[in-house]
Amino acid sequence: MVDPDLIAFDERGLAPCIVQDWRTGEVLTLAYMNREALDRTQASGETWFWSRSRGELWHKGATSGNVQTVRELRYDCDADAVLALVEPAGPACHTGERTCFHNGDRDPAPHEALATLERTVAERANANPDESYTARLLRDPAFTGAKVEEEAEEVARAVREESDERVREEAADVLYHLGVLLASRGLSFEDAFEELNGRRR
Repeated sequence: MVDPDLIAFDERGLAPCIVQDWRTGEVLTLAYMNREALDRTQASGETWFWSRSRGELWHKGATSGNVQTVRELRYDCDADAVLALVEPAGPACHTGERTCFHNGDRDPAPHEALATLERTVAERANANPDESYTARLLRDPAFTGAKVEEEAEEVARAVREESDERVREEAADVLYHLGVLLASRGLSFEDAFEELNGRRR
């Protein structure tokens, strides 16, 4: 919980709120909260904002169904900006894009790689296995498990005997096959990340 009394709202009574995907770390949008929006967000567990253009409160997803369930709220060192870590039920942007930051350079940043991979694997789930290697892997977890073992051995060998470039390539192969193997069990990298976080405590 964030105590609204701790937030340094500006002269208009607003504070910027960065909305970030809880699972992937991707930035979804930048919106603004006033005290009431922050209170409603905390009371409902879903994001509420103040629309500067319309001059009114709005509940994200009230019309579209693309609500954002709040997992955590944080604020910065100056207490004048809020960070909402959310589980989005759909696109964050009114255009239908996953994130409002879909203009400009579009090459995935390193931290977006696993999230992009998981979305690609999900898209290939219903593809023809004769035409999609990923679809074939999803339908044969035993084969995929063997591929993870094979690729893990190859990255270990690359570390012993080959260039850094080969280590990078083989490590990427391990992550790809591991991501597909997790998906074949209805799991994701998030499950492994939560396990790691649990061990840190």
